[in-house]
Amino acid sequence: MGDFSSVSREGGLTIITIERPEVMNSLHPPGNAELAGVFDDFMSDPEQWVAIITGAGDRAFSAGNDLKYQASGGDMSGQPSSGFAGLTSRFDNPKPVIAAVNGVAMGGGFEIALACDLIIASDNAIFALPEPRVGLAALAGGIHRLPREIGMKQAMGMLLTGRRVSAEEGKQLGFVNDVVPAGEALEGAKKWAGLILECAPLSVRGSKQAAMAGMNADSLEAAIKGKYDQIQAMYKGSDFVEGPLAFAEKRAPNWKGE
Repeated sequence: MGDFSSVSREGGLTIITIERPEVMNSLHPPGNAELAGVFDDFMSDPEQWVAIITGAGDRAFSAGNDLKYQASGGDMSGQPSSGFAGLTSRFDNPKPVIAAVNGVAMGGGFEIALACDLIIASDNAIFALPEPRVGLAALAGGIHRLPREIGMKQAMGMLLTGRRVSAEEGKQLGFVNDVVPAGEALEGAKKWAGLILECAPLSVRGSKQAAMAGMNADSLEAAIKGKYDQIQAMYKGSDFVEGPLAFAEKRAPNWKGE
């Protein structure tokens, strides 16, 4: 366990918990730097295939930037290049990351969740980008991720007002994948992680990379014809042979992830 986070592993699943419940898991530069190292380790570990990030306690996933730390003259240097929680500016991670949102996810906290591939929310979760209400803007990716994920008009309805959105409305808007009872966000996220872990790791990474990069292509045709190194790795990997073989032999595949 670090100073501001803890990490546990269950097979190929890494579970990362923000451990600052006394400030609703808000983050400051030392916390962001620590989490950046945690995600660096996850990316580089060939045995770890999926990650979940969540917050300690049952009140908050993360309330965002620790404004009290900043206001009290805390050192704001040392922010990692990979962004808030070491995640919001990390664009080279092909491995899936799931947000288990167990309460408040506001400002930078919501931006962490938006930077994940799936959001599993407890029914008491609250989402907002309230930065304009305090003279700021959601510059850790929220302004740009939200319109891409739910469409411009719905995103503007949140961005221009800073309004709070429930888990159920978040699912209706399209940024929440699943809503579970309060206290069960992590268990819900583990179920989704389990479904991902049933699939070939290189196929999962290739699919994520191609989908994300393809969004930036000039056209659908360009996206489909694009070259993606994780797809090339899939073609060359042993799992590309193991998958059809296991299907033909009517058995569960033994994925190597290589």
